[in-house]
Parts: sequence; structure tokens; C-alpha cells
Amino acid sequence: MHDYLSASSIIDFDHPEVLATAHRLAAGAGSKADIVRACFAFVRDEIAHSADYRRNPVTCRASDVLRHRTGFCYAKSHLLAGLLRANGIPAGLCYQRLATGDSTAPYCLHGLNAVYLADVGWYRLDPRGNKAGVDARFDPPREALAFAAHGPGEGDLPGIHAEPLPVVTEVLERCGSYQEVLACLPDLAPGEYDAKP
Repeated sequence: MHDYLSASSIIDFDHPEVLATAHRLAAGAGSKADIVRACFAFVRDEIAHSADYRRNPVTCRASDVLRHRTGFCYAKSHLLAGLLRANGIPAGLCYQRLATGDSTAPYCLHGLNAVYLADVGWYRLDPRGNKAGVDARFDPPREALAFAAHGPGEGDLPGIHAEPLPVVTEVLERCGSYQEVLACLPDLAPGEYDAKP
């Protein structure tokens, strides 16, 4: 579990603002599940999804997502992983491949999280942010994700990653506006991700 509890350049929960927020959200919690619920609700509801709100700047590091209160799904998952790890709760990153239109190409990756709960095991949760047609919740052991990846060409990428996929961070660090990100959303074809850890 060490890798899922560690800070890094992207999941920088050792940043003072991230640590302070993590501890504030955990204050008074009766259980680890209560801490997860509080951190999840904070990122889902208080951090604006960059595309939904047409908001810049483009963020990637957990501390930048917190500071600017905005991020794409990937960046929001970085912050949630950081808040959970700061509270000693193992957390990783997961990805889905989704159609960007009406169940056909083009496709893009969607970022979400997995958290380790002692009584459930690894459990996926999606802090993307709710809107019409999207109702993601923390409701273990039942998954209540933002999207179902069931269409042709769609799917859940295998594995729980301790660090973001390079294809994701490359887009977030290169693009200067949310419009640029939307024009080049990260994607991996099925043959490219089958072998990923």
C-alpha cells in the first residue's frame, strides 16, 4: 500500500494547503468511511469541473486544483487522492475510456479514483462533479460512478494507478486553457492500455 499513501509531484498532499484541508475535512469524523465521504463530497461539490464551468487555469497538481478551485476530472482525482492519502487512507487513480459524442468515436479517457476500505477492499468513486444526467455518490459497497463505460470502444482501463498516466499529465501540463484541453483530450486505444499496470 506504500505507493497509494505516498506524496509526489502531482499528488502533492505534503503541500501545506492540501494538508490543512485534509485535516479540516477529517475533523470530527467517526470513521475512515466518514473521512472518505467528506473528502469526496468536497472535491465533487466544491471544486468546479473546468469544462462544465468554462474555467481556467488548467490545473494538474493537487495543490493547484485546491488553490484555483477548478480542474478537469483527472485533476480533481489528483486532489481527492491527495486528501485521502494525507489522512492515511490508501487511494489511487482509475480511468475509463468513453465516447465523447453519441456512443461513437472520438473517445477520451475519464479520470476517477479508487480508495481502499477495510470492509470492502478497493472501491471506485468519481469526484467529477454532478450535473444533469450525472449522479456520482459514495455509497459502498455499491459503485455510483458518473459514467458507465459500456458502449462500443468504451471500457474500464485495468489497474489502480498510484500516479497519473503520462498521457493525462502531458495534456494538462501542455494546454493553456480549458478549450485547448477539450480539443485534445487524452486517449488510449484498447491495445495501448491492455498492458498498462
